[in-house]
Amino acid sequence: MSAVVSAAEVLLRLRRFLLVLSVSLFGGALIELWLVGHTKDTIQWLPFALCILGSLAVLLVLFRPGPGTIKALRICMAPVALGTLLGIYLHVEGNISFAREIEPNSPTTDLVLKGLAGANPLLAPGILAVAAVLAVAATYRYTAGGQK
Repeated sequence: MSAVVSAAEVLLRLRRFLLVLSVSLFGGALIELWLVGHTKDTIQWLPFALCILGSLAVLLVLFRPGPGTIKALRICMAPVALGTLLGIYLHVEGNISFAREIEPNSPTTDLVLKGLAGANPLLAPGILAVAAVLAVAATYRYTAGGQK
């Protein structure tokens, strides 16, 4: 039994894999945010909104691929990825504020190091950017027919 798969079919499977991986990362991030209680301040709800936005955009392309949904996905992923930068900034700023509270006379270099290695994880917001990049990569030269 010989299963010869065309290049177009391999590409379609790869696109689907990347989209499923992306929506899985968004879903995992949502669960983790909820489990760690990332709900204390209003700004902490922003990653929830970005994960939902990203998930909806990816699911639209998975189930209704077309020029409009592909363009919408690409547009939606920009604020999702930019949210990562805001998250990293807020995490570092929170770590520095806490370190400054505990040791108000610490040198700046110590505060910066504590800001990078504090309780708020520096790279945790990066998962949104990874999921966004995967989703956009899945749509490279992609049209409803599969390939441009």
